[in-house]
Amino acid sequence: MIVTRRHLPRRTFLKGMGAVIALPVLDAMTPAFAAGSAGRFGGAGSAFAGGKSPLRLAFTYVPNGVTMADWTPRAEGVGFEFSRILKPLEAFRDDTLVVSGLAHRNGAALGDGPGDHARAAASYLTGVHPRKTAGADIENGISVDQIAARQLAERTRFPSLELGCDDSRTVGNCDSGYSCAYTNSLAWRGPATPMPPETNPRLVFERLFGDIDTSVPPETRARRLLHRRSILDLVTERTTQLMSDLGPSDRRKLDEYLSSIREIE
Repeated sequence: MIVTRRHLPRRTFLKGMGAVIALPVLDAMTPAFAAGSAGRFGGAGSAFAGGKSPLRLAFTYVPNGVTMADWTPRAEGVGFEFSRILKPLEAFRDDTLVVSGLAHRNGAALGDGPGDHARAAASYLTGVHPRKTAGADIENGISVDQIAARQLAERTRFPSLELGCDDSRTVGNCDSGYSCAYTNSLAWRGPATPMPPETNPRLVFERLFGDIDTSVPPETRARRLLHRRSILDLVTERTTQLMSDLGPSDRRKLDEYLSSIREIE
């Protein structure tokens, strides 16, 4: 039995001047999970029934591929030996499934000539052979991540996050007559609606942990960045209040979570 000083809805946030920080899953939220509580901000609290951590779906794309000899396990079955590249996953063997030998036909040329990089990226999550064009008449398919996001959106703060570390242009010719939208967008909300990735770590951090209150003037955020203030400094009072209401386990968990945010900053 989990004993806490108070019960919290899943969608409880630490809110300060121009900063809103989502909380991790705490023991104090368990009763709210069981009751299917939606909390102050709405949503599907029942998705976290029993206090279990929510599942997440992630797709990672390596545009230039990997060294297959060091990637693919040499044997099949439960007791396979992890390859050199996959070795760090060995501690999670029971939760890891390695699928090999797949091919994507719609990523091939199919008579369209050069443009393998664009086709590979465009078809990766859509399964569709993209129309070859560098103009505005792009045509692909809906990506599987967005299909999942439609079903899971109410359970998360954001329906989906598109992140990258390279180019994010969606116009122009990026590969042998293929639009940059194909080359740089793995996620597609619709056949003509690519979702380019955010490549700026600071903007990603701000979106996840920072300003979401549109009433806060842009200059307030700019000043904070100029003086390199932590967003945690803006929610100090609320954090102190919440800490006093939590049990020992939750206080430790929240402290570790906030410390990790500061380290990321």
